[in-house]
Amino acid sequence: MKDCFSATVIGAGVVGLAVGERLALDYRDVLLLERHESCGRETSSRNSEVIHAGIYYPTGFVKAALCLEGKRLLYEACAEWGVPHRRVGKMIVAGGDEDGQELHRLCTQAERNGVMDLHFLTPRKIRRLEPDVKAREALFSPSTGIVDSHRFMQALLSRLQTAGATVAFRSNVTAVRPDEDGFDVEINDGEYRFRTKALVNSAGLASDRLASMAGIDVDAAGYRLKYCKGSYFSASSAPHLKHLVYPAPDRGKEGLGIHATVDLAGRVRFGPDVEYVDRIDYTVDERRRDHFHEAVRRYLPGIPVEDLQPDMCGIRPKLQGPGEAYRDFVIREESDRGLPGLVNLVGIESPGLTASLAIGRRVAALVEPFLDAFRAKV
Repeated sequence: MKDCFSATVIGAGVVGLAVGERLALDYRDVLLLERHESCGRETSSRNSEVIHAGIYYPTGFVKAALCLEGKRLLYEACAEWGVPHRRVGKMIVAGGDEDGQELHRLCTQAERNGVMDLHFLTPRKIRRLEPDVKAREALFSPSTGIVDSHRFMQALLSRLQTAGATVAFRSNVTAVRPDEDGFDVEINDGEYRFRTKALVNSAGLASDRLASMAGIDVDAAGYRLKYCKGSYFSASSAPHLKHLVYPAPDRGKEGLGIHATVDLAGRVRFGPDVEYVDRIDYTVDERRRDHFHEAVRRYLPGIPVEDLQPDMCGIRPKLQGPGEAYRDFVIREESDRGLPGLVNLVGIESPGLTASLAIGRRVAALVEPFLDAFRAKV
């Protein structure tokens, strides 16, 4: 491996891969580092694989804009690259009057974000589309979909390697030393060192640690992550759903509520829930079964509690803690903190998968002023 690169991306989750692919198309000598033995081993492979429409996010948030742009780019890329995906559509269901009011608020919020294809479903239409779903009303999102996230990540990896980028797995960054001409980066406690002009921190669950390593006070900057565990259960008696089914969100609680998702094989999974934790642990607690059943039976009453079984879980890298105000993505070039060429991606949770290609474009624009000398010849 070389000892000098134009741009280095730390983290080979779906966002890091998307950033690496974009940079590799534009610049020479791009490096992608990953501490695990393969890509997407953490948050990127432990989620619902949903292509989000952009409904829920506050007006003006980067999340909202990048979700809409990313959704379009992701559907186009999947079609062009042969990545399995499907526009299955999503029902957000209301069981009572308060839920109905929330659906109308969501529809208004979605329109402010530029999502203009939502429409309401009557109980009769709901029964015709999903006979097992119980609801008084539903808001339907036809542009919501699902994607094979692993195939998508493999496509990104193949494309960035074909474009000439270097990929190094089992490479844990253990030191970052900024200087007047970029960054000196140490791998695996001194096993290898190299220099890079631009450095993109896309380390997911470790992104606050990497920002601190580069010299940023993460508490003063608001970059300190809170680990938020989301578990999933499956059911032996799960209905054959054709669409994603979400409850109307409870504005007094974290998350979007325990919902029913389907994968490309038609398998139904329920989750995720919300559980803030102090450490990364991917064990699903069977004692959460009653909690899941109580949530799911509100819109799928036919599933017995004893049929629910632990399935999987993931950890979200959240910037807000329990009861705190909702936070936007951090996508920031750090010249004003004396670190020109460092781009931090912190708190990239949902809709990170949907927004990944749009994030790649935004990062490329942020590093462009530092990398003119490395422009790839095309």
